Amino acid sequence: MTSLPDRQQIVALIAEANRSGARLAKACALLNLSVRTYQRWVTDEVVREDQRPVVPRPEPSNKLTAKERQAVIALCNQPEYRSCPPAFIVADQLDQGHYLASESTLYRVLHEYNQVHRRGRQKAPERKRAATTHKASEPNCLWSWDISWLPGPACGTWYYLYLVMDVYSRKIVGHEVYERETGEKGAQSKLSAAVPCYALGTRALIIATESTLQYKPKNP
Repeated sequence: MTSLPDRQQIVALIAEANRSGARLAKACALLNLSVRTYQRWVTDEVVREDQRPVVPRPEPSNKLTAKERQAVIALCNQPEYRSCPPAFIVADQLDQGHYLASESTLYRVLHEYNQVHRRGRQKAPERKRAATTHKASEPNCLWSWDISWLPGPACGTWYYLYLVMDVYSRKIVGHEVYERETGEKGAQSKLSAAVPCYALGTRALIIATESTLQYKPKNP
């Protein structure tokens, strides 16, 4: 929709080009305007503002009255519906043999009364924190450890392999096998035994698990 100042400027430019010998169709095409639109703008010899936004429009015959809108709000705020979306409310009312308004109408009326939110005691969705990521650029800067189940001597019995691997070189820097799975053995026993075997100096070492927990052992 072209504003009145832009219309006046476009008409002036096309009229000047036409007086200078340019064809009307060529001048209009240069401004991405049809000849019919230009002729409609200059019909009354005065460029007028677009009347589409201000023209009176009849209301739809099926528009809800104020009383019907209040009935919609009262229905949606009933105790059995106050925590339900409009789709459920309309379907449940149809099951009971009642019909007040469509689902889109319920949404529109609720929006007018500022009630299109999380209904009832439902909590709004929370944005989850992005997963922590690490990058291994050299050996002994990022280790990863995990527990693998190894078949035992009898059916249903298992041995638990605690394995620590350097992510950059894929070298196994420590491993042990236990009969029971405990967090202390993975974090304290195995890691404390593997770190002194490597001269890390003051360089920071990150040891991560699948659950993104980080263990930062003290340098020896």
